[in-house]
Amino acid sequence: MGGRCSHGRWPAQGRRLALVLAAVVALAAAAPSGAQQVRIGTWKTPQTIQPFFYEQFLPASIKPRVFAFTNPADQKTALLAGSLEACGTTLAHAIFSASQGQPVVIVAALCNKASALVVRKEGPLRQVADLRGKRIGYVPGTMHEILLRETLTRSGLAPDTDVRLTRVDFFDMGTALAGGAIDAFLSGEPLPTLAVEQGYGRILSYPYFGDAIGTINAALLVRRDTIANQTRLVSEVVLAHARATEHLKARPDEWLRRAESFGTPRPVLEKAAGNIELAWGMDEEYVARTRALGERLQALHLVERQPDYAKLFDLGFVRAAAEQLRP
Repeated sequence: MGGRCSHGRWPAQGRRLALVLAAVVALAAAAPSGAQQVRIGTWKTPQTIQPFFYEQFLPASIKPRVFAFTNPADQKTALLAGSLEACGTTLAHAIFSASQGQPVVIVAALCNKASALVVRKEGPLRQVADLRGKRIGYVPGTMHEILLRETLTRSGLAPDTDVRLTRVDFFDMGTALAGGAIDAFLSGEPLPTLAVEQGYGRILSYPYFGDAIGTINAALLVRRDTIANQTRLVSEVVLAHARATEHLKARPDEWLRRAESFGTPRPVLEKAAGNIELAWGMDEEYVARTRALGERLQALHLVERQPDYAKLFDLGFVRAAAEQLRP
């Protein structure tokens, strides 16, 4: 995820910057005229799908263009460069960005849950403590790394000495596990469910801790100057996000049919859906859980300082959306 802290665990993004921005600018040039354009970044996953439905819920005077990215760092890079007005990000990455003084603001939740720790189906691993000495696939700097480290620590394992953390790209994890290159991985849906359905994986645990971080995962991010200069636009986007989320939660068939177009078979999505929660609302408890996440990031030396959470969050837009959606 974006940037690199002094401990070197956050992948560098500079080498991708020119390609990312060029792609967004080229696509934006073809946008329809006659209406205000809002450019949104997200992932093509079932848990981050809402932006693909915004057009149904925005006024005719605002036309969304949705750009699919493969990681939150590139989305945030495009956001800060002015090539996007809003984007998805994991809360871990939002904390890291804000702790570096970047002018980012979380205006809505995007999804909760959607993670799992997977081991080989026929292997001997039955509890997290059994992972001692094993190779575990992960992507550094992601929300999944934080959840993995928290899971290991709570089972009495020191992540940096008792196991062998092995960097593996998300879409290579299944092959690595099936082929024996790693013994386990912690990743986001639908990859854990896909491992189970294809017969080589088994869910060892779900890394959620109700006494601290809970199930929080990703959020919708904007720049601070966008809030100041285009308040109405942000309000309309958050309202469309809330309406799209509620629409899909009430229509699981429509949700999974669109998610299937991203390339995952429908039976896999139907089983993964139980570990996915589409979201938009935030409250003080949500902020408190994010703060707990930030404290874990600092304890793990992934950030050097805590951000100003009062500046990182703006709850006013989801509160206004809640009023609009009230029966």
